[in-house]
Amino acid sequence: MSISANLDAVRSLLPEGVKLVAVSKFHPKEALEKAYDAGQRVFGESRVQELSSKQEVLPEDIEWHLIGHLQTNKIKTVVPYIHTIQSIDSWKVLSEIDKYASKVDRKINCLLEIYIAKEDTKYGFTFEECRDLLANENWKTLKNIQIAGVMGMATNTDDENQIRQEFRSLKTFFEELKHQYFKDDSCFCEISMGMSHDYKIAIEEGSTIIRVGTSIFGEREY
Repeated sequence: MSISANLDAVRSLLPEGVKLVAVSKFHPKEALEKAYDAGQRVFGESRVQELSSKQEVLPEDIEWHLIGHLQTNKIKTVVPYIHTIQSIDSWKVLSEIDKYASKVDRKINCLLEIYIAKEDTKYGFTFEECRDLLANENWKTLKNIQIAGVMGMATNTDDENQIRQEFRSLKTFFEELKHQYFKDDSCFCEISMGMSHDYKIAIEEGSTIIRVGTSIFGEREY
């Protein structure tokens, strides 16, 4: 199937209010152009260097999401154009984004990445680390970031019950944070979970953003 047909197939399964991020890492700009021509405007990349090279040559109305681990020395590169950074995993990263965003007078949407998988290779806050970060309240002094929700990746497994439980734990944690810290903040509304192999389960468990690559673009071109 073509990229356009793949996009249509994924979109046909999305309830109203669920955003599709087309994960384009390791795919050439020509593949993104085909998705763009099919109406896709939100794209996700994992690596700053690849993201920047694509951003420079693709249409300006694309909404770029960074979904991979972000090193502090790369932050100033993406801040001028990034819409959402989904992979906030430390106070240092959050405060550095705020610092550079203030220099270009932008407000960046940030999702707190939560470690929900049973895999050592994943990044993110534990539930307790995230509670500690928010309880500290230093984040309230940051004027150029908007904490917009949470992000998580389930374990890469065929056990659908495990995947469902991990997604459910993230939804429950989101609700805890919403009640505790963001009750009056309408911008804290996003739960980013679900990729090509598990986004249908994620949607059932309350995802508002899915990150889909292979099901749109095919296998990655390394």
